[in-house]
Amino acid sequence: MTKILFICHGNICRSPMAEFVMKNMVEQMGLASQFYIESAATSREEIGNPVYQPVRKLLSQHGIDTSGKTARQMTKADYDRFDYIVAMDSNNLRNMERIIGRDTEGKVSLLLDHAGIHRDVADPWYTRDFEATWNDVNIGCKALLEKIT
Repeated sequence: MTKILFICHGNICRSPMAEFVMKNMVEQMGLASQFYIESAATSREEIGNPVYQPVRKLLSQHGIDTSGKTARQMTKADYDRFDYIVAMDSNNLRNMERIIGRDTEGKVSLLLDHAGIHRDVADPWYTRDFEATWNDVNIGCKALLEKIT
C-alpha cells in the first residue's frame, strides 16, 4: 500500500484539497485499496477545525465530499508512516524539517515539482482564488499519481 501525506500550514485549504482530489483520482482509477491518503498541518492554528467552507463548496461542486475531515498537526512519527510527504509550499518544507528532522529517505517533496513546475501551490487563504488552487492541486496530484503508478 502506498501512503501519501499532504502538508500545508493549517490543514484546512490546500492540503485537504490535495488529499480529497487524490482520493478521488485513485478511486476513479479503481486503485483506492492500494492507497492510504491523509493531510496535515505544520501549525497548530486550525487543529480540530473542518475543511474551510469555500474549499468544501468547491470540492462539492466536483462531487467530492470532505465530511469528517478535521485539521491535525503533522508529527515526527508521520515520517515513518508515509511513503510520500508532499508540501504545498516552500515555507512548509522548512516547518516540516523542524517537526520531522532531515529527509534522509527522500520522502519529502513539493507538489508541483512532480509536474515540473517549480513554484508553490497558490494559497487561497490569501489569494481568495480557489480555482487557481484547484488547478494547481489537480496538476500536481495527477503528476504524482503518474509517477507512483
